Amino acid sequence: MAHFVRLVVSEAERMMSRFFKMEEEGEAPSFFLDVPRTEKTLEQGEAGGVKYALGSMQGWRAHMEDAHTLQPQLPCPLAGWAFFAVYDGHAGSTVAQFCAQHLLEHLLATEPLSGPMEEEDPQAVKEAIRQAFLALDRRMQALSQAEAWEHAGSTAVAVLVSPRHFYFINLGDSRALLCRSGAVAFYTDDHKPSRPKERERIENAGGTVTLQRVNGSLAVSRALGDFDYKAVAWCGPTQQLVSPEPEVDELPRCPEGDEFLVLACDGIWDTFDNAGLCAFVRSRLRLSGNPREVCECVLDTCLYKGSRDNMTCVVVCFPAAPGVSQEALQKESELDAYLEKRVAELYEQLLQEEEGPSLVGVFRCLATEVNPSLPPGGGLASKRAVIMSAYQHLKQSHDKEEQQLLDPSANSDSK
Repeated sequence: MAHFVRLVVSEAERMMSRFFKMEEEGEAPSFFLDVPRTEKTLEQGEAGGVKYALGSMQGWRAHMEDAHTLQPQLPCPLAGWAFFAVYDGHAGSTVAQFCAQHLLEHLLATEPLSGPMEEEDPQAVKEAIRQAFLALDRRMQALSQAEAWEHAGSTAVAVLVSPRHFYFINLGDSRALLCRSGAVAFYTDDHKPSRPKERERIENAGGTVTLQRVNGSLAVSRALGDFDYKAVAWCGPTQQLVSPEPEVDELPRCPEGDEFLVLACDGIWDTFDNAGLCAFVRSRLRLSGNPREVCECVLDTCLYKGSRDNMTCVVVCFPAAPGVSQEALQKESELDAYLEKRVAELYEQLLQEEEGPSLVGVFRCLATEVNPSLPPGGGLASKRAVIMSAYQHLKQSHDKEEQQLLDPSANSDSK
């Protein structure tokens, strides 16, 4: 216990020393912007009966540190295979960008995946993925020393899709899920330092889990990069404070039931749970059948639900994915009309109060009402655009009426 206390005190002293050093040097580090950057990067495509899309937004973060890979068709001998990945960088974007450019290259260079494949061997594929991650991390460590990289790292979540299997690849706290027959059939498990096996490895390497972080600092226990946490002399690469070894899960495909995959960084999962995001994506697909539009909806909803992180979301739709439903379109139209009516009613009510109407006041009132018609998982936040539009129209009309009362001649017809 005494040793643990000394470690905690030492870590606290280190963090405070760094804080005061920045203060003395006149630095004013800020991880967040005054207003969010809402411009979106959007990509989409279709290959082999699979439609896919990506949406990415910087949000409130001072810098965009996410990266991605979209490869719907891999080269021979993996014709009919696909690879999708999201990388969430921290302390810089260098590692995430390098992974996006080179991880698949390392994967395709492994022996099980570079030669003729007469019959798919899931165990061999899983080992190939593991070796590719370790090889990429070694390469980046050498480059980081030779080229003085920033002390950055990145999580990674990916899905390698073969004609017969899904290979879910996870390193860190980004996450992927599979929707099958209308429900979550599988999802990856985040690598948090508080997980028993993760904590055991960290402590065996001489570290601590403080404030749910590795040595009180890093919020994930596995990542690519982060080489300051991979310098314990008596530990191998996978036994360091932070491990570059991914967890790989194989799941047989079910063509009649597999609807879609979602891969996303933790900026998405901060505001959605697995079931909620699955239901939300499914409901939005029934309105447009377009994964690109769904990605846009997910990003906006996460921002309005309070996500403060970068946001990246990939949606991959298979033939069994929901298509456009006239019933769903009708219900959505009815919901929009109802919300516009309620905004008008609430606006009139708030006019009678001393503080007067405000958009925040309207939202607060709506939030107290039970409305089962709201999009599952997205709730009121996913209809913010409809509510804002209705409110702004009412406010403009009200302001115009007030102006006419104050100055009737301003709007009189010219003779």
